[in-house]
Amino acid sequence: MCDWELNQVSIVGIIRRFVQSMTSIQYLVDDMTGPPLNVKLWVNMENCGLINFASPGTYVKVLGSLRNYNGQRSLLAMNIRCVKDLNEITSHMLEVVQAHMQLFGKVFDVNMNTTAALPLDGRSHHEGIIPDGLSTIQSEVLNVIQKFSAHEYGISFQDLRTKLNYLSFLDIRTTLAFLINEGFIFPTIDEQHFKSPQQ
Repeated sequence: MCDWELNQVSIVGIIRRFVQSMTSIQYLVDDMTGPPLNVKLWVNMENCGLINFASPGTYVKVLGSLRNYNGQRSLLAMNIRCVKDLNEITSHMLEVVQAHMQLFGKVFDVNMNTTAALPLDGRSHHEGIIPDGLSTIQSEVLNVIQKFSAHEYGISFQDLRTKLNYLSFLDIRTTLAFLINEGFIFPTIDEQHFKSPQQ
């Protein structure tokens, strides 16, 4: 991918067919990014009875090593499991989009069309845009703290709770601990006032 060798990968797709032998199971998994991928899972004779075989039409998540032999891609699976919660498919798609944004330094819209370029460090320095890798709650808390970082002591915990009254006390406290540990914010005059060094 862009002259980079990929080795350990995670894919989510639909099983199109499978063939079982004495020592392995061969799956044809379609992750909708190209032709279906050949996936091989070696099985141990003693554990063969413990393996649940996924049937065609089932969504699975596969972790394994990518192989390329004579121009044919295949995946040597370490783990295959059925996807029981369909939110996992959406989550995987979002991870793929985020990986593309980080690898290519571009921002994509919902149809994967390029909308703007990011600086090479992967972070935007425009006001209101949050660094990569933060959850929605972490982004919201950081955004409010950044807005008040111009004040001498930053923002108090009580004012932060007032501004983010739709978040629970525990969510705000947990997020503050994370943001401090990651260096996004720091306490000022006491443990109840916070600023961001990015202002």
